[in-house]
Amino acid sequence: MQNKNNIAKLVGLLIKNPNFTKKELDGYLKIFTRDNGELFSRDEIILELNKNSAQTKHIVNRLKLKPTRTISGVTTVTVLTMPFACPGKCIFCPNDVRMPKSYIASEPGAQRALMFRFDPFTQVYNRLLAYKNIGHPTDKVELLVLGGTWSYYPEKYRVWFIKECFRAMNLFGTVKKDGIQNEYLNVREYLKSDYNKALRDKEGDKPYNQLIQTKNYKKDFEDRLVLKGNWKDSQLKDLKSDLVNEQNINSNAQTRCVGLVLETRPDCINKSEVYSLRELGATKIQLGVQTLDDSISILNKRGETRSNVESAFSLLRAAGFKIHAHIMPNLYGATPEKDFEVYKELFDNPDFKPDELKIYPTSIIRDTENYTLFKEGKYKPYTLIQLSNLLADCIEYTPEYCRLTRIIRDIPSQEIEGGNKVTNLRQVVEKKLKLEKRVDKNIRAREIKNTMVTEEDLFLDILEYQAAGSKEYFLQFITQKRKIAGFLRLSIPKELVNPVTPELDGCAIIREVHVYGPSLELQSNSRGEAQHLGLGTRLIDKAKSMAIENGFNKIAVISSIGTREYYKKRGFELKSLYQIGKTT
Repeated sequence: MQNKNNIAKLVGLLIKNPNFTKKELDGYLKIFTRDNGELFSRDEIILELNKNSAQTKHIVNRLKLKPTRTISGVTTVTVLTMPFACPGKCIFCPNDVRMPKSYIASEPGAQRALMFRFDPFTQVYNRLLAYKNIGHPTDKVELLVLGGTWSYYPEKYRVWFIKECFRAMNLFGTVKKDGIQNEYLNVREYLKSDYNKALRDKEGDKPYNQLIQTKNYKKDFEDRLVLKGNWKDSQLKDLKSDLVNEQNINSNAQTRCVGLVLETRPDCINKSEVYSLRELGATKIQLGVQTLDDSISILNKRGETRSNVESAFSLLRAAGFKIHAHIMPNLYGATPEKDFEVYKELFDNPDFKPDELKIYPTSIIRDTENYTLFKEGKYKPYTLIQLSNLLADCIEYTPEYCRLTRIIRDIPSQEIEGGNKVTNLRQVVEKKLKLEKRVDKNIRAREIKNTMVTEEDLFLDILEYQAAGSKEYFLQFITQKRKIAGFLRLSIPKELVNPVTPELDGCAIIREVHVYGPSLELQSNSRGEAQHLGLGTRLIDKAKSMAIENGFNKIAVISSIGTREYYKKRGFELKSLYQIGKTT
């Protein structure tokens, strides 16, 4: 009871003095403590403040932890699928059998997945709860599903997994925390143990795909750690029906999915798979390209070709998806010169031109073929200077329509046997560019973030570029210094017959609308944030007029489940998997 009284008194002081300094806050925290003398955490204070949200929004924003997490306009929730086989045999890929292929158990997101036994519902719900507890809005969610090769998992598992993610978003805020299933592991102790070695001692030096099929693995790991859900015993048609039901609920839910991102390999992409991705509600696909050089791909046992990448880009763009590619400098057999040529072609060749990109310099991880080559002196990682120079050239070459999401992968340095261990390498390279007066024009570097703007501060700028099957327009509202407040991707197909679905025949396609600035709650009022200047509507109206100019009387949008209502209000009618509007 005393704890409750003290935190109420603490919050009362903050309300009386909403412009408190850090020193004053520290003083309040020391005066009003828990019974045992410990300080109240910020998430506890925010939780108490939220009971009087109308009066305390300003205070919550001041106390908010990690404000950059929602600075791009949405709240990102990342979940991992369970460990499963992968069609690739890449020599650089980690072989941690506790994880889905290519992930390591000590990565932050992986630890959360382990804690909740890879259960999708629990991962999503608890991540949303964590965001809410540190003061972030949770009503507009971009859901990232990571882990191995999505398209290689059983179809029933995929449908069940996404259905459970939607169910968690739909129930968030309506179910008490005590009513949510939490399956905790002692992750810290588990990570100390070398489970990979223990399993290999029993099974011998088998590759990942064979190890996770062994009886010892299934007994010691899968049955103990991975929540089964009910996907194995359910009928596919029933799971699909349940998914559609959860999607329909989510279109008007308190916590809406405004973006669903899935990751897969280019050689898994065909017409049927693209349609399946769309049925799940996906709007963006992360595609592991790694290289466009087939000779390097063969050396690294990628198992896919440049033509697979070309086909994947073509089909995904035709279906309206945002394409988020991954590229890996410093693969076995590569040189900085070859890597830069590959990078330039990624944007020069109409067959590619990704909308977003992750650059993942190769890290040498124990128990991989690349590690063996490294120990034998056959593979040599780039020096920090070589890598920094290469990344600086790549960043500078990136066009304005592309967003560089990440520059290095979030692998703990203790897991890296060779290669880059500088955790803030992006900042190092960006500082180098600035000192050398070179330009970084990718979207992430130009986001308006928390800057307050007026309509007079912005003007509409339109970039045009050619893709293999379409003419692409990037419409952006920017400041005089080219800081970006919002953008739209418009695709004008070269053929009227769509190669993926007749639903898109004769349609221009809006592939993305995004307005930057702090993520605002639905129906909230603006104080000058870019999200509430009506930029989205103005971009859509301009896209409609451009579609007319290009001879199209229909325009489709690859809407997320949670943005259906937004587009409905702007004249778009849901057909099957897309919302279609008339341009006249």
